[in-house]
Amino acid sequence: MNPTIAVSMGDYNGIGPEVALRHIYKMTLSESSPLFIGHESVFNFYSDMLGYRIPYRIITDPEQIEPGIVNIWNSSDDEEIDIIPGMNSKNAGAAAMKAVEAGIDFCLNGYCDALVTSPISKEAIHKAGYDVPGHTEFLAEKTSTDNYMMILVSGNLRVGLVTGHIPVKDVSSKINSALILKQIETLHKSLNHDFGIIEPKIAVLGLNPHAGDGGILGREEIERITPAIRKANDDNITAEGPFPADGFFGNRMYENFDAILAMYHDQGLIPFKTLSFGTGVNFTAGLPIIRTSPDHGTAFGIAGMKKADGQSFTAAYNLAEEMAVNRARSETDG
Repeated sequence: MNPTIAVSMGDYNGIGPEVALRHIYKMTLSESSPLFIGHESVFNFYSDMLGYRIPYRIITDPEQIEPGIVNIWNSSDDEEIDIIPGMNSKNAGAAAMKAVEAGIDFCLNGYCDALVTSPISKEAIHKAGYDVPGHTEFLAEKTSTDNYMMILVSGNLRVGLVTGHIPVKDVSSKINSALILKQIETLHKSLNHDFGIIEPKIAVLGLNPHAGDGGILGREEIERITPAIRKANDDNITAEGPFPADGFFGNRMYENFDAILAMYHDQGLIPFKTLSFGTGVNFTAGLPIIRTSPDHGTAFGIAGMKKADGQSFTAAYNLAEEMAVNRARSETDG
């Protein structure tokens, strides 16, 4: 299988186009075919900055996508784009989201096998009128998906989240047994179909310090988390916990599991980034399409300086390739 991988350019004033081009320049085109979605001028600006000469072809119809060469789709309505590295602008935010939306459409309609999204600026997209917290929620909205999950991936370390971009003060009221069970099921299904793990083993973290310490420090573990784990076990899903988060990561217990389910954003992402910063990938499970992204932001402070590290983007692209193969095999096997 030679999958076609859509790459949305991200915020063109950030490091997204640079890290994308660093990967495209060195990749083997016989293994997959990249479709750069954004604007030809962005591709050329950053190619020139990096001193790359990358052959490409502009397409105006998705039927024109060809293997063995970089394809470019101009998703922006602008004939020319004013690229100012480091600038947080409304126009860049709008262009970034148009590229994402085009990538979603190509995947939904079968022209691309996966989408790799380069970083966007939440401030810029809000200036452009997009009232969404980020990529994840936008993808869920555009694909009409209710059951989805952010999973952070670095090698065999996989961390899923029960709740995503919400204030910490709202976490306890948001989580309940039904939501936790749904997220365990979403994580289990993704480990099967996207990662190719036949009988995955999932660790579930507690919410409170020391996982509630028997109810002394909170009763969420007793009343909400443990019942969800038991129900998952009844449904033949291997899930264990709830584990105190600090000891779980401090004692490297994550090495004994295929994935970890954290209750909220920072509970999962702080240890994940400590262990894997620079190589992490953000994957959205539960969507009808495959979507990965480098685990970093626009880094406006170093944009245009040729200082961006492309390891995370390369990991995101490679994971998208692997998942495209795994999901195709899973669908074939039924």
